[in-house]
Amino acid sequence: MLAAPINPADINMIQGTYALLPELPAVGGNEGVGRVLGVGRRVTSVTPGDWVLPADAGLGTWRTEAVFPEETLLRVPRDVPVLCAATLGVNPCTAYRMLADFESLRPGDSVIQNAANSGVGQAVIQIARAAGIRTINVVRDRPDLPKLVERLVSLGADHVITEEMLRKPDMKDIFKSIPKPRLALNCVGGKSATEMLRHLQPRGTMVTYGGMAKQPVTVPVSAFIFKDVKLRGFWMTQWKKDQMHNKDALQSMMQSLCELVRKGQLGTPACTEVPLEDYRAALEASMKPFTSSKQILIL
Repeated sequence: MLAAPINPADINMIQGTYALLPELPAVGGNEGVGRVLGVGRRVTSVTPGDWVLPADAGLGTWRTEAVFPEETLLRVPRDVPVLCAATLGVNPCTAYRMLADFESLRPGDSVIQNAANSGVGQAVIQIARAAGIRTINVVRDRPDLPKLVERLVSLGADHVITEEMLRKPDMKDIFKSIPKPRLALNCVGGKSATEMLRHLQPRGTMVTYGGMAKQPVTVPVSAFIFKDVKLRGFWMTQWKKDQMHNKDALQSMMQSLCELVRKGQLGTPACTEVPLEDYRAALEASMKPFTSSKQILIL
């Protein structure tokens, strides 16, 4: 293994609150990049020297070496920067699928999302920008808000607003220059999701892929009756499981993402490199509030 990030799902798995729990004892980590050192005689999909990612969750990537069945690995080009490769398999894939699978978005359309400074949020901004799709990005207020806004705008964000601004009449000013969104991406739940839903176009879709507020998604009856909005859910792990019998869709998505990386349109998320022996500090840092830097274990 070369490098492996710490994601919220990894923490939830350790806490025993995630939908996918490995048999104990287990190795933590669901994402990362490794270099193939050797293969069995019948292995054909990878060769020594190849860089590989886990094709599914639960393999345990927080370690220096491992032996995996070849069908659990996915080869990636070695010209992708190592930290980018290590963080390519979960957040950018989630962003890519949500932008592609729920609404037929065209250049000029808009998307609204909360937790816009998260790993998925940063990937949504960049992938949408490359496709000509405008983004309205909601973040929590914080002491260093101007710095965060500057960073998200540098990634390609069209608008960055706080949760409080989302509830104000001033939102109308944003829609003077861009259309109301057809797609909302919800990683928070609670009031944030309800307020985003108010700004969706009729027959728009809100996709929930996380619940950071630990509060249910509440929808006014009027949104269903008069706007006919659609509420959907997405879990990248389930999507990958559904594709395991045919890896063409997974491989095609990874190729598209790697091409965006090569073009400079998709970069490594803000991250902090941590030696494996300092894993305790990395775990603690990953659980602090207002964290915008992903902890990556260097192996």
